[in-house]
Amino acid sequence: MSAFAASWKHRVIERLRPIARHLPEAIKRPLREWTRDVGRVSPKQGSRDAIGDAEYAARAVAEKAIFAEQVEVHDLPPIFHYWSNHWLRPEMERLGFSNPDQFIAQYLQRTCAELARPVRFASLGCGNCDTEIRVARLLIDSGVRDFVIECVDINEAMLERGRKLAIEAGVDAHIKARQGDFNRWRPPQSYDAIVAHQSLHHVVELEDLFSAIADALAPHGRFIAADIIGRNGHMRWPEAMAIIHEYWRELPRGYRWNVQMRRRETLLEYWDCSTEGFEGIRAQDILPLLVERFDFEFFFAFGNLIDPFIDRSFGPHFNADATWDRDFIDRVHARDEAELRAGTITPTHVLAVMRKRPYHGECRIRAGLAPEFCVRRPDA
Repeated sequence: MSAFAASWKHRVIERLRPIARHLPEAIKRPLREWTRDVGRVSPKQGSRDAIGDAEYAARAVAEKAIFAEQVEVHDLPPIFHYWSNHWLRPEMERLGFSNPDQFIAQYLQRTCAELARPVRFASLGCGNCDTEIRVARLLIDSGVRDFVIECVDINEAMLERGRKLAIEAGVDAHIKARQGDFNRWRPPQSYDAIVAHQSLHHVVELEDLFSAIADALAPHGRFIAADIIGRNGHMRWPEAMAIIHEYWRELPRGYRWNVQMRRRETLLEYWDCSTEGFEGIRAQDILPLLVERFDFEFFFAFGNLIDPFIDRSFGPHFNADATWDRDFIDRVHARDEAELRAGTITPTHVLAVMRKRPYHGECRIRAGLAPEFCVRRPDA
């Protein structure tokens, strides 16, 4: 599908949505089938060449506008924290960390200990630099002092907030905010580690970025990522959506109100959130490209079916203190884990540490979920 045709189709879909909500299910069903392929783009279709310079520029403007006023980027409802603390955190703690901040700090600290000299890190798509500031504080508290984190983001408004936050946190000597588009990142020097925290799913030119990262990493360097690796536009693949609908039918009517889209969904609908900015624009290509280009030192993949029930759209309806709500989340999580390990569905989230090839050291993975196993087959 051409960029013009895709853009036209998205405009038509958006105009139809308010009308379609009131149509009988017999009519809505074929409409859903028609819209289902919106987010299915091949690796090259999401690239800069495919969308064109004009559309890229328009998306960049939209991306800046979307995040310019977002002081809190990673806020999530209480039910998410119930799920993550109850199910994910114990597994993480067995690996030496309790949350993504500690995960990043752990491997940066390990890099510092191995080198025993001043080190320089880069963090791509840092936004408000809040993660980097917390990580810097963790490093300082662990006794590490001689480091700099170069924070790169396209949004100057967010970077300015980051500079102020770094001063307030007393870590401004370690945080250097620099404006730049990581779709076109050309590293000015080598780095001992490069971090991408919830930013790769905003990248159009993944191939170019991963090549730039490999070139910029010192021979001993680490590429540390925490990101979303599901279907483009944060949609569901059909095999996952079919299972999600099983549980969706159990939800009370009030739980089906989409807080973000301001609409009620009798059945969860496909929604491609990559149509304006860069949100999830090539999420499904991240893991295959990482497997193709890097070796892994650490790989922790998780989540899929659980996502819509704990996210910002529907998660706010769940009461983390209510028995039915917790039992429902626990059941979805158990099914999620079983289907992931059976290979029926693939993970949508990952924490990973990668090395330039060849790397012959230890690789720690979540049991049964090796990187290659977690890549969705084209014929799925």
